[in-house]
Amino acid sequence: MTGNETSGGFMLANGPTRRLHLLHLASAAPVPSGSAVQMLEAAAGLASRGHRLTVITRAAVQRLLPTVDPNVARFSLPLRHELDFGSMRRLARFAQRHDVRVIHTHDRVAHAVALGAKALGGHWVLVVNRATSFPIGPATRWCFRSRKVAKIVAVCQAVRDLTIRTGHVEPGKVVVIPGSVDVQRFDPRRTRPAAVRTELGLPPAARVIGHTGMHDWKGWREVLAALPIVRAAFPEAHLLLVGCRSDRQREWVLQLAGEMELAGAVTVTLARTDMQDVLSCCEVVVDPSWAGTAVSGTVREAMALGKPVVATSIAGNPELVEDGTTGLLVPPRDHTTLAAAIARLLRDIELARRLAATGQERVRVHFSSERRAERLEHLYLHLIAEPASPRPR
Repeated sequence: MTGNETSGGFMLANGPTRRLHLLHLASAAPVPSGSAVQMLEAAAGLASRGHRLTVITRAAVQRLLPTVDPNVARFSLPLRHELDFGSMRRLARFAQRHDVRVIHTHDRVAHAVALGAKALGGHWVLVVNRATSFPIGPATRWCFRSRKVAKIVAVCQAVRDLTIRTGHVEPGKVVVIPGSVDVQRFDPRRTRPAAVRTELGLPPAARVIGHTGMHDWKGWREVLAALPIVRAAFPEAHLLLVGCRSDRQREWVLQLAGEMELAGAVTVTLARTDMQDVLSCCEVVVDPSWAGTAVSGTVREAMALGKPVVATSIAGNPELVEDGTTGLLVPPRDHTTLAAAIARLLRDIELARRLAATGQERVRVHFSSERRAERLEHLYLHLIAEPASPRPR
């Protein structure tokens, strides 16, 4: 490491402590998507460490983003598509005018636009995020192999391995900085579970099983299929599905639940920004994803709240959930085993409490947003200090 920590910040080997201007860029990441949450929490954490932060998204997305930290500035660009030359030019001018030292991108369009802006003469360091377990295809491989990309940040070891293998990327170019959770926001002492139960009309005696994400690959159909099995042993079990993309999808899911004779046992909502309160009203939180997920953000947040969790053993989930110690892992697309795991936690209260307690401690120690900000800061400073990253003049 070429930077040394001091009481007021960091000192680079070739100069005094500096307050860096760091920019995080995403195109289509409206809250409560995981990428938007991670971007905002990283920006807030880095701002708290004394750096100047700007978050750039589309104007429509800006209106949906909550104010995580008043010290994080906002700026908008069209970011229409990967070949948006206008956004490339404006980003290049913005970065030069405001002495931006690092641009960290969080999705495909942002990545391509930042690459184009750098080709226009940008001297800042480009870092790109990889937070899904979808393979990198031949059409986008060049974006990750480009010499203009200084580092690829994978959110878990499984994603790092996949990026190297499917992206044909040099191993030294990909680092692991785990995803995180704001443990202050997801503090059970600060949540309002009763208010959410009242708002959603959940039965007072309901033993709520929570799930977030309504893409098919998020496994909502599997947990819905598991519910009748769970209710055979626990009639008070109630499924809360969060994150429908439209009212039409919500109505369709409710209709499907009715056809399965689960009317009144399933509550379905649109996406929400108060996930700390929503998850706090659940007795068990599940993520039965069978593709795409790198490490489940919902599970990470539930663990921070002290909730017992069940997740599928895909991608990086085993890096977060140790089966039988911090939660339960089940095979993907196996609703029978999923149902058995949920029923086990509803039945064995002592086991549920033990898993919840150890899971909460694991998240607080290893997956806090403060820890992620510290790791990102070390990475940025190391890259800036490298001879290949000269200061702009």
